[in-house]
Amino acid sequence: MKIAFLDRDGTINKDYQDDEWKNIYNPEFLKGSLEALRVIREKGFQIIIITNQYLINDGVITLSQYKMFTEKLIKIVNEQGVKILDIFYCPHSKKENCNCSKPKTGLIDNALKKYPNIELDKSFIVGDSIVDMELGNKLGIRTFGINVNSEILSYIPVSSLLDATRYLY
Repeated sequence: MKIAFLDRDGTINKDYQDDEWKNIYNPEFLKGSLEALRVIREKGFQIIIITNQYLINDGVITLSQYKMFTEKLIKIVNEQGVKILDIFYCPHSKKENCNCSKPKTGLIDNALKKYPNIELDKSFIVGDSIVDMELGNKLGIRTFGINVNSEILSYIPVSSLLDATRYLY
């Protein structure tokens, strides 16, 4: 099974400064991201969202807020005819040093346990931060960076999730 591992905030929907998230209840999709999700599915990829949500254990947002926001996002995506296979999130504070916070591989490890037929060599990751690029490099899979700037990491620079779809085959 080919997987598109997608970061959420800054990749699919608008991201905000940490303290602003406490007042965000509805997803604002980035330009072209819903179309990109359709294209990804049409190209034969299942979609798994992988997202660091340290704001939960930092006390900025509640687990309930995270879940309500995510449910709204999924509902809108489903209304567009796109199915998200799964979402894996890390609620831990950065100082907790857990195994699931990107760039550590825990979220992907959990996905591989749940879906053992994932073919990493045919999968890819898209994100908007250095930790997403580091994770892709650790996994050795195609990695797309949305407006990321790194001289040392290996990734394909793109301007959006939709831009990344032009590299899919």
